[in-house]
Amino acid sequence: MKNIQMSLRKLFRNKNTVTILGVVAVIAILFIGYKIQVNNAVSPVPNIPTASATIQPRTKITADMITSIDMASAAVPENVYVTSNAVIGKYSNYNTIIPKGSMFYKESLITEEELPDSAFVEVPKGKIPYNFPVTIDTTYGNSIFPGNYIDIYMKAENENGQIMVGKLIENVKVLAVKDSQGQHVFENSEETREPAYLIFALDAQMNILVRKASYLASFQVELFPVPHGEKANTGSNTTEVSSQTLQEFINAKTVPNDEIKAEEEAKAAEEAAKKAKEKAADTDKTTVED
Repeated sequence: MKNIQMSLRKLFRNKNTVTILGVVAVIAILFIGYKIQVNNAVSPVPNIPTASATIQPRTKITADMITSIDMASAAVPENVYVTSNAVIGKYSNYNTIIPKGSMFYKESLITEEELPDSAFVEVPKGKIPYNFPVTIDTTYGNSIFPGNYIDIYMKAENENGQIMVGKLIENVKVLAVKDSQGQHVFENSEETREPAYLIFALDAQMNILVRKASYLASFQVELFPVPHGEKANTGSNTTEVSSQTLQEFINAKTVPNDEIKAEEEAKAAEEAAKKAKEKAADTDKTTVED
């Protein structure tokens, strides 16, 4: 027994022996740690929900739209749902098509309460959405898309029976194209939908002006879109007029909008007061410097 103890003491007092044993221990620890990590990475995560068919925007997810697969945990992104219960009842986002076989990414699904109308999401602050009626023909065979810029032309008959045509407003961004059921024409790649309305945003004054024009049926008023920068085909026996002429014509045939007028006067008064304040401040500054 004493001989064994003495042999062990001599062995551990030998620096080379200790170094070799240390290296072996480190390698063993690294190997075990690596093996654990590999096992964790390749161990399958069961029943990852995926789409059983292509899912269109604004669609409620139901159980029959889901199939499940097993995946190695290392291959499962952090931003996907890993259980079917977390997916069922949610909606595909308004700007998202989920392909068949795709996992359900968290940014592609929202709750019913969060589901917006994409047309109104993009309305700039201070502007009002306008629902502009169109047809297949007036959209150039359904060739006006969300994000396009258009000009709005107006055609009307004046008191002398003369047909006048001109650009009423220009460079308006189309926010959405909808059909007669209020569905977005281009959001569903599997259905053919006909355009009935263009949605765009106007300031309050122009919004009222365009609405007034749309009510002037007795003057044969027609409003139609033209791609921005293109010239409208006005036809023969028409007189081309300016936007200012059209606006004056509309206002002359309708009742003035007191609310808009009061808003403009208040804005002008505010600007005048601001300029007067700035001028007074400059005068005070000059006096102090003198």
